[in-house]
Amino acid sequence: MKKFFEAFNNVWKIEELKNRILVTLGLLLVYRFGAHVTLPGIDAAGLTNLNKQADGGIGWLIDVFTGGAFSQASVFALGIMPYISASIVVQLMGIAVPYLQKLQKEGESGRRTLNQITRWLTIAITLVQGPGYIYNLYRTLPEAAFILPSTSFQFLFSSVVILTTGTIFAMWLGERITDKGIGNGISLLILVGIIARLPQAFIQEFTSVVTQNNGGPLKLLLEVVVWLVVIIVCILMVMAVRKIPVQYARRTASGEFEQDMFDGNRQWIPLKLNASGVMPIIFAQAIMFIPAALAGLSKSDMAQTVTAKFQDVFGLAYNVVFALLIIIFTYFYTAITVPTNKMADDLKRSGGFIPGVRPGVETGDYLDRIMSLITFPGSLFLAFLAVFPAVVHSFGVQSQWALFYGGTSLLIVVGVAIDTIQQINTYLLNKHYDGLMKSGKNRKAVA
Repeated sequence: MKKFFEAFNNVWKIEELKNRILVTLGLLLVYRFGAHVTLPGIDAAGLTNLNKQADGGIGWLIDVFTGGAFSQASVFALGIMPYISASIVVQLMGIAVPYLQKLQKEGESGRRTLNQITRWLTIAITLVQGPGYIYNLYRTLPEAAFILPSTSFQFLFSSVVILTTGTIFAMWLGERITDKGIGNGISLLILVGIIARLPQAFIQEFTSVVTQNNGGPLKLLLEVVVWLVVIIVCILMVMAVRKIPVQYARRTASGEFEQDMFDGNRQWIPLKLNASGVMPIIFAQAIMFIPAALAGLSKSDMAQTVTAKFQDVFGLAYNVVFALLIIIFTYFYTAITVPTNKMADDLKRSGGFIPGVRPGVETGDYLDRIMSLITFPGSLFLAFLAVFPAVVHSFGVQSQWALFYGGTSLLIVVGVAIDTIQQINTYLLNKHYDGLMKSGKNRKAVA
């Protein structure tokens, strides 16, 4: 523990790293401030109904991704969700559209063009989602909450423009953090939104369990222990990799190739157990919105039943379908993001080979088989993590606190935290300091 604090103290001795952290914290503060700036024309005191809409279920999930801005009717109410949606669309279209495939292979120039396409698509999505959000305000808030007439074109037009500008500004903040700060900016914006709601959820659970004597301090302690265990398991699963040994042929002075007899050129291909990350849960979550939305268009008893089933995020039917979709999307997204054939071709061109496996097609088939085997437990883990909040909720845990026991929020917190710490760790090791993640022998610092 002492070495960890020493390593943490070393962070501030590296001028570049210190400046990057300060820039990151400053930009995150700007984002959090904007999340509490209410849209012009709306009385902030009349947002009670909107807060209730975001207390649990789907509304809570939307509010998490927007950093609480959804329930505040903020200028950042749409947050960076349109940007995430645009990124997913561009990534999936890259499979089928030759032009996008070409851009993906062009290196830095292609990446800049793809980013520009993503930005324009973000604006288009925001212009579609903006009126939808305003319509939700019309339906949810009382007339007294609107300072301007809610039916006026002036209010609708100005609100959509402000929401679009807010999303563009949030996107810009995320990109600035990535370029000038530390960590992935977009992910950090989501992270601070999730963490911002954590204290409120815990206080509500504390009030219910301890103050109102619904189990007492022992129950609360047990809940915290289970939560920490879930976090530890999540960290282990996120960082888990299957190492595939690789050897490279070495060119001799005569120009011929020979194998290193002492395994000096042995390396590894790390295949992640959870290669798809949080994306299968996001895809599945998006699909789960559709049945309730379609059924809501009808007033029949059947439609009302379907709507009720798919709006209850803690219900049995919802979670069974949710888990099955996550397993399916895990295989789908892994197949897209882990191109085993390309890995085999790159390995062959670089003179590498897997011991006991022929280079080329056989290597691709071998990697694909290994990837399929490790994806199965990874998909089960994601499915379990996604439905675990419903499990703890059935034991009397408050809905807002239960949602922190798994699902998208926990995976994002763990994944982003690990990625950020790894980047800080790289700076420390490059400056000959002991890292945050693994302490070693003390070395002379080079500031």
